[in-house]
Amino acid sequence: MDFVMIVNGCTGKMGKAVIEAGISAGLQVVPISFSTEEEAGQKIQVGGLEFNVHGPSDREVVLASVVEEYPNVILVDYTVPDAVNGNAELYCKMGVPFVMGTTGGNRERLHKTVEDSKNYAVISPQMGKQVVAFLAAMEIMSEQFPGAFAGYSLQVMESHQASKVDLSGTAKAVISCFQKLGVDFKLDQVKQIRDTKQQVEMVGVPEEYLLGHAFHMYHLTSPNET
Repeated sequence: MDFVMIVNGCTGKMGKAVIEAGISAGLQVVPISFSTEEEAGQKIQVGGLEFNVHGPSDREVVLASVVEEYPNVILVDYTVPDAVNGNAELYCKMGVPFVMGTTGGNRERLHKTVEDSKNYAVISPQMGKQVVAFLAAMEIMSEQFPGAFAGYSLQVMESHQASKVDLSGTAKAVISCFQKLGVDFKLDQVKQIRDTKQQVEMVGVPEEYLLGHAFHMYHLTSPNET
């Protein structure tokens, strides 16, 4: 069976990277992509293909036509946080298996949408297998040892390229586990570093990675400050 995929978010860095990786792996990539209404109508060249960009208003009609032609299509989403829930609801309605690489949106609603529809989906704030394994371990620990770190204080710093406007989805997932473990910490306490000078001097990000990186620091302190 030939693998066919759609990559939504072809105007962004991750979307382009997934398209190029898919083409290099010999997958058939359908040259259409969803994006914002402002970007609708554009034609984007990626990996030797010309992609037609569609906005939210015509995504259902476009996706239905693709599913009719390619019933086994798989979808990869690297769009924007505001589109997460609407896109996922459409994918589930159409029965299209998908990978949600976009962070943000209402994650509880996202999981419920998938569970209620019985649609296949991979939902993770981070696609690196080592980070996925770490998050899985944190989830297991928080479920089996709730409150184990009650009374501890937490400091969180995350540094990403300046173009990333939202809080790291990986940080949100890790913090959620610490909260289940009893740590009193709010998302607005996260120190987000987007200034390149601070990233180099304070975080230690190599200059060649300033346009694309993810550095995280989680510092737990016990009640007796050890």
